[in-house]
Amino acid sequence: MPNEISRRTLIEMSVAGAAALAAAEAQAKSRPALAKDQKIGFAVVGLGKLSQGQIIPGLRTARSARLVAVVSGHRDKAERIAAAEGLPKDAIYSYDDYDRIAQDPRIQVVYIVLPNAMHAEYTIRALKAGKHVLCEKPMATTIADAEAMITAAKAADRKLMIAYRCHYEPKNLAAMRQVRSGALGKPRLFVTDMGRQATLSDPSDAWRLDKKLAGSGGLGDMGIYGINAARYMLNEEPVEVRAWANTDRNDPRFKTVDDLIAWQFRFPSGAICNGSTSFNYNATMSFELWGEKARLRADPGAFYGGNKFAMVDGGKFTDMDVPEIDQFEREMDWMADVVRGKAPMVSPGEEGLQDVRLIQAILDSAAKNGAPIRTDWGYKRAVDPAAVVDIVA
Repeated sequence: MPNEISRRTLIEMSVAGAAALAAAEAQAKSRPALAKDQKIGFAVVGLGKLSQGQIIPGLRTARSARLVAVVSGHRDKAERIAAAEGLPKDAIYSYDDYDRIAQDPRIQVVYIVLPNAMHAEYTIRALKAGKHVLCEKPMATTIADAEAMITAAKAADRKLMIAYRCHYEPKNLAAMRQVRSGALGKPRLFVTDMGRQATLSDPSDAWRLDKKLAGSGGLGDMGIYGINAARYMLNEEPVEVRAWANTDRNDPRFKTVDDLIAWQFRFPSGAICNGSTSFNYNATMSFELWGEKARLRADPGAFYGGNKFAMVDGGKFTDMDVPEIDQFEREMDWMADVVRGKAPMVSPGEEGLQDVRLIQAILDSAAKNGAPIRTDWGYKRAVDPAAVVDIVA
């Protein structure tokens, strides 16, 4: 990899990582002890495409986490999946008897994989049941719901982690470290485009096109990857946003949610981010970061696998040679290690709240035809992923 990180940078990152880990260990002392080789039990809430295609397979091979229960509104599907995963029938829950998880000692973590508008309710109920929560993004559909989730986690003294898998993905981590090392020079411009074609004929898309369930359509589903990437790559928070929307309300997909949204963030360092998202353009999950000396290209940069990162210096492209992993497996292992006190919390509820607030600011600006919205709320990332997460576990 070109422009290796300096020794000083590595030392600084190691110190930050050691401090965060020490804090995690201190917080863990009050929790019940777990057997050294005991895996943390996960209950998966919602058995749609993501759970069946990525999350449950990731739990099969995870080092520190295992599937111990499922929650679904479809008993037949839940029984089929439970049988395939070797779970007993008393490990199957419906939404009606969900609160019964409080009496199930097999469950330490609840993974919320439901439509966005349901995240807050089922997260808060899990926390009240004494369980830690890993929640899919976007964290919630409103700022108030996100804040309520954080308050509930503090009241229950439980961990709330948001499923930002790119915080743990090797190529994203390697890229973050390149930026921190100064290999690109001072960052100047970040450009991101995240979107695809959505269809009402697919049930997993139908709810994403329903504002009551999704909250913000493509912006929350796809655009959030670009919003978050701009923040973790630049390692700073935007202070102002401007945004514009273009939606054909005659398209049956966009009766309640916006289609094309473009936005611009301004950062304290002077860096600018230009972003877009749509449920009606050619599929992409890409971003690029221009520095004074070099450029970082990620195309794609946020797929479940097969991401391609390269450093670009003039016309010379140097691919980042970083191994592939199961991103969901690693994310869940990290959550398990947080529960054990073996790892610091990298993606807390406050990180999710920041994106929810930025999504709302984008929507507010777009509704005012690009009027600037101040976003300097004072949020600062507690833990830099590049400082504490190894590129390869």
